[in-house]
Amino acid sequence: MDFSKAMSISASGLTAQRMRMNTISSNIANINTTKTPEGGPYRRKDVVFEAIPETRNFGEIVTSLPDRNLERVQVSDVVVDRKAPRLKYEPDHPDADPNGYVAYPDINLMEEMANMIQATRSYEANVSAMQATKDMALRALEIGR
Repeated sequence: MDFSKAMSISASGLTAQRMRMNTISSNIANINTTKTPEGGPYRRKDVVFEAIPETRNFGEIVTSLPDRNLERVQVSDVVVDRKAPRLKYEPDHPDADPNGYVAYPDINLMEEMANMIQATRSYEANVSAMQATKDMALRALEIGR
């Protein structure tokens, strides 16, 4: 594997985790949103990752070992959670139904924070992999001197 492929794979991980962090941030920011343009409360969103084979040209395929199955990651979809909203009795709220209940998003703050920590750690791991790749490339150049 060359250095640019390693950087490309790590960059795909950074992009995917950034999208995941943005989605989690949106969930946390809208934890009390009772009205959306679509109607009803905000719906929790989650990203779906997909492994994509790293593309190689013909020369690379001929010269590489056959057991190298390098894959990068990509966000394939953003899924909207369809769980029923939490109903809370607040008869004075402007979005209350005729019975006095307000529909809030079914978002667990602790779960979202745990997901954010996991996404942050994955992002940091990809940054570390990129740094290690860069260091190896620099050391390889030093050997040539």
